[in-house]
Amino acid sequence: MNSKTPYFGRFAPSPSGPLHFGSLVCALGSYLDALAHGGHWLVRMEDLDPPREEPGAATRILKSLESHGLHWHGPVVWQSKRHAQYEAVLSQLRQRGLLYPCHCSRSQIRQNGGHDNQACRIKDGGTGACALRLSCAGGEEHFEDIWRGPQSQPVREDTILKRRDGLYAYQLAVVVDDIAQGITHIVRGTDLLDTTAAQIRLFHLLDNRAPIFGHLPLVMGPGGAQKLSKQNHAPAIDDNRAASNLCSALDFLGFHVADGLEGEAPEHILKWAAARWQRHQIDKRDRQLH
Repeated sequence: MNSKTPYFGRFAPSPSGPLHFGSLVCALGSYLDALAHGGHWLVRMEDLDPPREEPGAATRILKSLESHGLHWHGPVVWQSKRHAQYEAVLSQLRQRGLLYPCHCSRSQIRQNGGHDNQACRIKDGGTGACALRLSCAGGEEHFEDIWRGPQSQPVREDTILKRRDGLYAYQLAVVVDDIAQGITHIVRGTDLLDTTAAQIRLFHLLDNRAPIFGHLPLVMGPGGAQKLSKQNHAPAIDDNRAASNLCSALDFLGFHVADGLEGEAPEHILKWAAARWQRHQIDKRDRQLH
């Protein structure tokens, strides 16, 4: 990165549950990469899906970040308050002929062996609930991932930007908000690696340069078959053990944690880690926490 280029990173949790250890690793990695490069670290709450939200989870997440010394720059952005911006982008894409309604259910798509956009276009005048898809399938997107190296991902399917239930889709909101916040670097978990090509395609269709992506290793749950996640009932981190949690997360990322560091305040631990942050030293393996 050019030293004169401003760095804007972000952490964007979903309030479907409290912060767990896997989320802390992601938050810490994105925070340290921003800090080590003299950048800004922003927080965005991805509260786009009310049926999946847990009451009070957003407040708990923000409290956990603060308890761990992970203080963000600027106000928190709430996606639930940005519907007008998402609708404006949909209107723009519609005017360019890049959107079309899709009445297909997931089961229909599976039965048909994939999504057939031509069939949807023929039924353009259909009634009933439908999704809005972006006409974007075809070809590949190439990008250099900070930790995964050169990537070539096909865009196999037209992306849903507004769901059948009327909610704005993640793929729309994440790109629109990254553009609005001037995000230059996206550091997140490897579970989102496969979404990158479709997001880059939308960045380009909106005449914007895509950020630099870096995908951190995943913390795996018991048995190592699934990632630690809210959906898999990952336990909330204990805010009263912030120093210990940070040291465990640093160890997971590949740091050799100094003796006695667990006894320090979170701010001291973060300052120590930012001064030693080296991208090439990050352990890239998905694995269980020992």
